[in-house]
Amino acid sequence: MTSVVTAGGISVTIRGAVVDEGETVLDRLVSDGVPGSLASRRAKLWGPDAAPLAARRLGWLDLPETSRSLRDRLAGLSVEARAAGLDRIVLAASGGAALAAEAMCRTAGAELIVLDTTDPHEVSGVLAGDLARTLVVVVGESVEADALHRVFGRAFAEAGLGGADLARRFVVVAEEGSGLARAAGEAGHPLVPAEPDVDGRFGALGARSLVAAALAGVDVDALLDEASGLAAALRQPYDNPALALGAALGSSALGVRDKLVIADHGSGLAGLAGWAEQLVAGAMGKDGRGLLPVVVESVDAPGFELAGDLRRVILGRRPDEPGAGREAGVSVAGPLGAQFLLWEYAVAVACRVIGVNPFDAPDVRESRESTAALLRSEEGAAPTVVRRPPELVEGAVEVHAPEDALGGARTLAEALETLVADVPDGGYLAVLAYLDRSGDAAAAGLRPLLARLGGTARRHPAPVTFGWGPRYLHAAGQYHKGGPPNGAFLQITGAVTDDVPVPGRPYSLGELQLAQAFGDLRVLRSLGRPAVRLHLRDRAEGLAQLAAALA
Repeated sequence: MTSVVTAGGISVTIRGAVVDEGETVLDRLVSDGVPGSLASRRAKLWGPDAAPLAARRLGWLDLPETSRSLRDRLAGLSVEARAAGLDRIVLAASGGAALAAEAMCRTAGAELIVLDTTDPHEVSGVLAGDLARTLVVVVGESVEADALHRVFGRAFAEAGLGGADLARRFVVVAEEGSGLARAAGEAGHPLVPAEPDVDGRFGALGARSLVAAALAGVDVDALLDEASGLAAALRQPYDNPALALGAALGSSALGVRDKLVIADHGSGLAGLAGWAEQLVAGAMGKDGRGLLPVVVESVDAPGFELAGDLRRVILGRRPDEPGAGREAGVSVAGPLGAQFLLWEYAVAVACRVIGVNPFDAPDVRESRESTAALLRSEEGAAPTVVRRPPELVEGAVEVHAPEDALGGARTLAEALETLVADVPDGGYLAVLAYLDRSGDAAAAGLRPLLARLGGTARRHPAPVTFGWGPRYLHAAGQYHKGGPPNGAFLQITGAVTDDVPVPGRPYSLGELQLAQAFGDLRVLRSLGRPAVRLHLRDRAEGLAQLAAALA
């Protein structure tokens, strides 16, 4: 059986058993009046406990229209930047804002450097570029954005900039009245107010994402037009693709299919899968419930064809297209602006179905507080992190694990096989790489290798996810701690050969990065999650070793 729901340029195709499961949930959503209630911004949709926060977080529903008020401000900033020769745009942000802006620019072919990292190698690579042409957009007050703001401020000053010349090298996006907004005013940085009733996770079409994209050359009006085309359908009980997708996601999370395998198959929307991953995992993964997104490289990648507790989603396939992946449970096609609104609405609906608050992130706070505790120091001294001797060393790779966690493994290959074999039944393995997304890009290739190993080391292969640290902390990190307790974790850190001090802070980027890694690892282990850390004494050599061990 196949169901196709089309409206506003979006097509959602649902096949097989998903149709029956989703239709039951869909009927209940319609009878409860959810489409009208959500379109009317009724905060009690997610229960009385969630209502106070939800009342302050539903502005994303209106962004296809309200964000048009940014047009003149963005046009003015773009003209000023071009006149000053500033055409190298760097975004210092975190979470959904960074991922949405990255998707917009990759899809449009616009150049934007996204820094949502504390890796000193990656940041040093950007600092080594042409600073004379560089404009930095700072979004929000995360520890990453704050550190990068300080690092670039020093770099510009060392390049001889000061006064008004230095001030205009930054554009700040922050809520009016916030500490960052006040600091921007004092420094003379241009400020674009961020919507107070929208957060980064659900705010793909808001100022937090659009400012950097517009400065990089993206036609944001076209994105808003695409979203507006879908917006009219969101009040409808039927012929509403976002409601149908939300019912499918919610019914999966209620049943045994609590993993969502996402593969792009010719959508042309580069980066959309990564943005959707942070939305689904962060909004739904809490209170022991949720839906874990597993982004794979293609429909031919290891892990896409796994059966059992997985629901598959194809991005880009229309219902009449033949070819690989046609049997996927859900296929979604449509332009990027409409996709942002589609997924935000669908995930909000799915959270209603499973009974969680989509707008809070209680377990992200735990890792943040653990990191802060590690960074806390006396009399301005640099923070220290206690490093225990590794359980195993092979070449450039150290293996750090709790006692007896490796099951007597004597080689790196045996340690990896033990970790994969010990993934709980019905669980997953998450690879968390605190490395350089550019210089250490080979780390992403470990996901398919581990997924293939899981197919031989286990009777029932486990899904394998991959995330860059600290990016994943604002995305799947919420699910890791708050979702079903069935994950195992492989964290990877690397030696720092060229650290970057953070002006005004008693730590460097390398120390901050290690504190973030250790802080999250400490929380995972305190929750009883199996977690192993690999430390690469030499990054390139260590990654090559890992690939060889898995091959």
